[in-house]
Amino acid sequence: MKIKNIETSRLLLRGFTKDDALWAYSIWNDKEMGKYLPDEGKEEIDYEYVKQLESLGEDDECCYLIPVLKDSLEPVGTCSFIMSEDKEIYDIAYCVHKDFWNKGYATEIAQGMIAYARSQGAKKVTIFVSQENIASNRVAQKCGGEIVSESTYKKRGTDITMKDYKYEVIF
Repeated sequence: MKIKNIETSRLLLRGFTKDDALWAYSIWNDKEMGKYLPDEGKEEIDYEYVKQLESLGEDDECCYLIPVLKDSLEPVGTCSFIMSEDKEIYDIAYCVHKDFWNKGYATEIAQGMIAYARSQGAKKVTIFVSQENIASNRVAQKCGGEIVSESTYKKRGTDITMKDYKYEVIF
């Protein structure tokens, strides 16, 4: 799914391209940065999986974006959203490269996606956050999210079960 850039005070959230696949992989599969994500965290690069990621920018159901600094266009993380069929609910996700942690970028990315959803007529935004991810839980709360349920999932390729909170931001 393609959209125009989402602009925040410091960032542009631009469409995912084939060239972004290794960047996304490097975050999602890093043991530290991907600790709370569904990917397993691999020691070596899985080039077959990277090749699969190259087509994320063409996904019909999910809009994958790369947040970049406005001044240098340096990428700071990844983010995405999926709309419900009636376009009234946007489920958003975000992660920031550890080189940019503790600088407010995750909040800015989430707020940018929430503002975009609102501008498109959405009635609410949902955010699933690992219960153990203190920083991301703070981001969801700063954005006005309230916990409405809990769920679990297994990290891909492992027996590790993760617990999530589901946050809702209602307009």
